[in-house]
Amino acid sequence: MTVLRAIRIFVSKSTFLNNKIINKSNIAFICILGMMTGFLVNNVTLSISMILFCINALWGINPRMWFRNKWWLLGLLWMAFIAVSYFWSEDKGHWERSFQVKMPLLLFPLACGFMPVFSARQLQRITVLIGLILTIGVLYSLSFLLIDYDKYISAYKFSGLLPTPCVGDHVRFSMSLALFIVWCIYIWPWFETALFKRVTAVIMAVLAVYLHILAAKSGLVALYLFLSAWSIYLAFVKKKLVGLIIIFSIPVIIFLAIRFIPTFGERKDYIYYAWTMLKEGDRSGKYGDIGRLMSYKIAFQRISEHPWIGVGAGDMLNEMKRGYDQYYPQVDEKARLLPHNQFLIIGLGCGIPAMLVFIAWVLYPLTWLRRNRKGFFFFVVWLLLLTQLLIEPVLEVQFGVFLYMFFLLWQGQEMPELQNTGNNKAA
Repeated sequence: MTVLRAIRIFVSKSTFLNNKIINKSNIAFICILGMMTGFLVNNVTLSISMILFCINALWGINPRMWFRNKWWLLGLLWMAFIAVSYFWSEDKGHWERSFQVKMPLLLFPLACGFMPVFSARQLQRITVLIGLILTIGVLYSLSFLLIDYDKYISAYKFSGLLPTPCVGDHVRFSMSLALFIVWCIYIWPWFETALFKRVTAVIMAVLAVYLHILAAKSGLVALYLFLSAWSIYLAFVKKKLVGLIIIFSIPVIIFLAIRFIPTFGERKDYIYYAWTMLKEGDRSGKYGDIGRLMSYKIAFQRISEHPWIGVGAGDMLNEMKRGYDQYYPQVDEKARLLPHNQFLIIGLGCGIPAMLVFIAWVLYPLTWLRRNRKGFFFFVVWLLLLTQLLIEPVLEVQFGVFLYMFFLLWQGQEMPELQNTGNNKAA
């Protein structure tokens, strides 16, 4: 009894607890840093941090309030199609892996709707800390170039890239850098101190330069799409001079990158060579963009043969391989791909009805848009992520699931439906 009484006295008088240092907001803050660290380092840290984030956000929330989030309900519906496809999937192991990697979709969007309120100071600090985490990832990647410069310059002649964090997933890593730059520009007016602004400006510059050194198409396309859209936006809000400077700086930056960044120049030459091979009728599957086009043709054919229920989420790869045997038997086994398009993957695995629900889920966040600065930045992030869904199997890998949900929902934290669900306000 004496021990219990002492604990009660400590809890009641503790300045640490009374000041609410341990509260939902700060726990969410730590979980987000854990997620970003896990995103770069390993799947386990990412998974644990996402689980803790969801528990923290949903703890004490009446489940009846969950159903206010219509986007979450649409997500449950297309996930249900995948779940039911278990019964006609012969490869149960592949079905399990496909479903398991998407499991965060069952709770993470909902948790973001009930995400605790972040103060302006917290948003500034978390922005700088995430920027530092990503910068460490950039330095790790660049270290390979510094250690063996000739090796990696030669690799770029044959579509090789620098090793990256995210277990070597350069697509997701480069996209995270581009999306983070968008976030930094959005939050810039909220920075209260010159120090935060200077640090953030340096981080953005480092990330932008690195994107050109890495020369991954996904990150660069995202960055330049944003810059183009931002210049148009600035012109509409009576900052035409700034908008013109940005839009005319794009070709200059590209020219300078080709001239002074060897990896960027080699990457440009390889892409040109790949498209030349496509025009000449190459169907070997050795060139990335050509392989994508072949995967689309096979996927359309298989969907037309199984339009209502698909081939089963567990049998997609086997069906694609049969398609390669039929249409492109010359393609090596390791070059036989799932369709590099998330919409086709859903249609292939679960049929056209599931694909229509998935399309509705992707489009639904546009109903949150408002004609203001926040709406513009949210739309740009949504658009950049949409381009990934069109050219990559984003939601078939854990890092892709996290990237899509985190950046969309983080940028959209002030949107009306999320705001009504969680009664949140951003800075």
